[in-house]
Amino acid sequence: MNSPSAVTARKQPKKQPWNYTNIFWLSAVHLLALAAIPFFSWSGLALAMFGVFVLAPIGINAGYHRMLTHKAFTGPRWVRNSLVTIGTLIGAGPPIHWAAMHRVHHRHSDTNLDPHDSNKGFWYSHVFHLLIKDDHEAEPVDYLNTYAPDLMKDPYLVFLNKKGNLLAVATLPFLFLAGGWSWLLWGAFVRTVCTWHIMWFVNSATHKWGYRNYDTDDRTTNCWWVGLLAAGEGWHNNHHAQPAC
Repeated sequence: MNSPSAVTARKQPKKQPWNYTNIFWLSAVHLLALAAIPFFSWSGLALAMFGVFVLAPIGINAGYHRMLTHKAFTGPRWVRNSLVTIGTLIGAGPPIHWAAMHRVHHRHSDTNLDPHDSNKGFWYSHVFHLLIKDDHEAEPVDYLNTYAPDLMKDPYLVFLNKKGNLLAVATLPFLFLAGGWSWLLWGAFVRTVCTWHIMWFVNSATHKWGYRNYDTDDRTTNCWWVGLLAAGEGWHNNHHAQPAC
């Protein structure tokens, strides 16, 4: 017979390990974005807004999300590689990891298996989930080949998945040489923070506020203000009903 302590131990939820890499980078980029305030310039602001409202929809919405993850459209390899490269350079993260986690999200939306389960609260689904290692990342299994085997066959996507963050960092000296501290801090760090939070609002706000056109098995909504910020991604309930549309 098992001892009471053994039974209790089995019932306790598994503690998820901290993702120290994410904690460091998320903190550093947010602090550098705050440091940009004294270096404000209109050209720096314009550069940041160009990244948020032009490059992000091209690289993340079209490249990472619609083309890689859902295969909502196809095109020549150079078009796909260009879109995904833009997404990588503006700080969206490893593209195959992004696609794999988003596929997990659609498969298990708003359940314990969802990487950013909105039932755990707004801030968990918005950002706190990034501070811990998801079960799919923490377990000794190859989650990339499990959820994105099609993408793992492409050498260029594998390269971006491994080295893309270094390429994004490599753009920083060019911004400084082109426009000094204002372009560096506003064009890189303010732009990245704004892009991240807009992207995260799709995980948080569009599972909390808005209306529903479709009776999907989750909490997704259509949230108009996220739609405006995220170039249409805020109509999230529509998207979960027809992901490849």
